Amino acid sequence: MAKNLTKRSEDYSKWYNDLVINADLAENSGVRGCMVIKPYGYSIWEKMQAELDRMFKETGHQNAYFPLFIPKSYFSKEASHVDGFAKECAVVTHYRLKEDGAGGVMVDSDAKLEEELIVRPTSETIIWDTYRKWIQSYRDLPLLVNQWANVVRWEMRTRLFLRTAEFLWQEGHTAHATKKEAIEETEQMVNIYADFVEEFMAVPVIKGFKTASERFAGAEETYCIEALMQDGKALQAGTSHFLGQNFAKAFDVKFTAKDGKQDFVWATSWGVSTRLMGALIMTHSDDHGLVLPPKLAPNQVVIVPIYRSEEQFDLVSDVAKEVMKELRAKGVRVKFDNRDTHKPGWKFNEYELKGVPVRLAIGPRDVENGTLELARRDTLTKETISRNEVVTTVVELMDEIQSNLYDKAVNYRSKNTTEVNSYDEFKEVLNSKGGFILAHWDGTLGTEEKIKNETKATIRCIPLDAKEELGSCMVTGKPSTKKVLFAKAY
Repeated sequence: MAKNLTKRSEDYSKWYNDLVINADLAENSGVRGCMVIKPYGYSIWEKMQAELDRMFKETGHQNAYFPLFIPKSYFSKEASHVDGFAKECAVVTHYRLKEDGAGGVMVDSDAKLEEELIVRPTSETIIWDTYRKWIQSYRDLPLLVNQWANVVRWEMRTRLFLRTAEFLWQEGHTAHATKKEAIEETEQMVNIYADFVEEFMAVPVIKGFKTASERFAGAEETYCIEALMQDGKALQAGTSHFLGQNFAKAFDVKFTAKDGKQDFVWATSWGVSTRLMGALIMTHSDDHGLVLPPKLAPNQVVIVPIYRSEEQFDLVSDVAKEVMKELRAKGVRVKFDNRDTHKPGWKFNEYELKGVPVRLAIGPRDVENGTLELARRDTLTKETISRNEVVTTVVELMDEIQSNLYDKAVNYRSKNTTEVNSYDEFKEVLNSKGGFILAHWDGTLGTEEKIKNETKATIRCIPLDAKEELGSCMVTGKPSTKKVLFAKAY
């Protein structure tokens, strides 16, 4: 397989795009700003989806599905929500086409909708309109619902997986009898996201609160997880929002409590998207291609036969099939690539590019010697192992590679997290090194905007584990009680 990857050190953005396309993950579509997720990329997304879905259901959530189209009037009901999404909305105004007389089609001006429909950028409004019918008393609470769906946010500058006009995601929407329950739900979900991203994606994250200006439109508090990519930029990998009673009041969702009194319910929403694919790629991959953690790899092991004749192929295939059967019995996902259309060297390059964690090669001499060649994608090392030890070795390697990728990412983040005390030091570190920067901030929007406008760095979060310490804002010198996390971001 031909590799046309730009080196990360030369052009990180082009390297990323080359990798996504060459590794058969996704491609740009005929619709500007939208992508086609190819089977290999989608199979990774399916693995993510399956694990997250399991984690949601284990905590009592159920899946449902709500309409793609939302009446425009719904967005007027929650003021900050419409302000937050107004500039990103795709609007449906007509419901019919007609022939234009020149062999093409045109919009039928007589088929104008009475009320325009918004293609969902997020589903709070349509869901809370629905919840009004579902919730009458405390017995209907908590209502814990998730949906797997696509959304549209009209982006002008797009990048595969990271920012596209249409993307896939899940969005959870829950209703609770008390503020305390809703806050606990919000915290539970950000913890689930962090556990998933760290345990399955092998990507370390920092949990925190968003500042008021960075909160989700309509939320009283937004929790997030922030990850650091190899180019020193941050990526928001998931968010969980405490919505208070804002949407319940906007859509008149009340319940009768045990004492007979009526009150508005308390709400949360939370979501992660195919942006996680971008985080996975940019955290682990290298100049040779994709590097996948075993837990999310469609194929954890690939077996490549090496032979010169039909007789040798049959001999090698027998051993390969035995090894495949034994590994699958241990729960390992294995592919035996017995295609005769490509040579072993081409296959080696293909699976290196596609990030398969372990590659086994078997030739006639290996059969004779009772050995196999094992190559690790994470370290790019090779070794010869005994046929009798291959299953034990590979099974143990799955955990070892998963841990190694996580440890490597943690080490990178540690080396690229800097504490600063002055604005000059902040700008110097940002320009020379990048990464996460911890600094005191006075808590004002004015200072936050000044830093953003002058440096393009934003407050990624106020870390949940930030230690209380008296200090001075690096810009204004005003008092501060903790350092917050800054970075340039995707």
